[in-house]
Amino acid sequence: MRIAVTGSIATDHLMSFPGRFADQLVADQLHTVSLSFLVDTLDVRRGGVGPNICFGMGLLGLRPILVGAAGEDFADYRAWLDRHGVDTASVHISEVQHTARFVCTTDADHNQIASFYTGAMSEARQIELQPVAERVGGLDLVLISADDPEAMVRHTEECRSRGIAFAADPSQQLARMEGEDIRLLIGGAEYLFTNEYEAALIETKTGWTADQILAKVGTRVTTLGAQGVRIDREGEEPVVVGCPEEEQKADPTGVGDAFRAGFLSGLSWNLSLERAAQVGCMLATLVIETVGTQEYELRRGHFMERLAKAYGHDAAGEIAAHLP
Repeated sequence: MRIAVTGSIATDHLMSFPGRFADQLVADQLHTVSLSFLVDTLDVRRGGVGPNICFGMGLLGLRPILVGAAGEDFADYRAWLDRHGVDTASVHISEVQHTARFVCTTDADHNQIASFYTGAMSEARQIELQPVAERVGGLDLVLISADDPEAMVRHTEECRSRGIAFAADPSQQLARMEGEDIRLLIGGAEYLFTNEYEAALIETKTGWTADQILAKVGTRVTTLGAQGVRIDREGEEPVVVGCPEEEQKADPTGVGDAFRAGFLSGLSWNLSLERAAQVGCMLATLVIETVGTQEYELRRGHFMERLAKAYGHDAAGEIAAHLP
């Protein structure tokens, strides 16, 4: 399958302050705050929903097509993704704005002061999918994940008008979208990805019941945190897949993205929904055991051993045939 992944492209700049923010705040001067914190560490990480998903698919041997907007400072990030099997030729490069950036300082009490710079991400709404499809010889599926909201709507409408199958993955952008836009994003999707809270939020904002949503999408995929994932299709019994046992819990950031990478890879290999979800859950487990969204490794033997332990040798045998 030729799968394009649209989504935010960003870098995370994470700093740690050894003191407490609260100790630096003067109650009667909060209207004129001017503070500077001397931090101990700076960790710059590659991020953004689109690259996170594509990175995981690349590790699994696929060649996903990343579609999004970045700045001229994207060169090093592009080289990293290219090296890990991602097709970055359809990334739009802004001539005037930097790549989106999340800057966060965390104090000793785990309080945070953060800013998100949208930057080039706002230009994602200028991207047409048809030239992407022509360049790669057609698209079998477009995953429309969290990005500039106007871009998400535009990509969805273009997929509908051109008859390109798409998957809806609105995630964190649901909070700022109204019911009408959400209905536009999910209606007619082959797959709808959410977590449990997002699933409830969609029902509240759209006014659609769970059954009505299921009638409007092909397959509804709901991640359940530590309990794994549930997959619903109209008229069929739900498929529930649990998570493999974790070796450690280091950082939950990017776990959902890794699940989508594994699940989409399983679909590309023509595996069943259950097997695809098992690949997704195994990949997500590797991410939660690692600090950073693209810092994990996929060692084939280790991956298959843990997958067999979690889901049995039959599952491992079916999946092993497709792993690089």
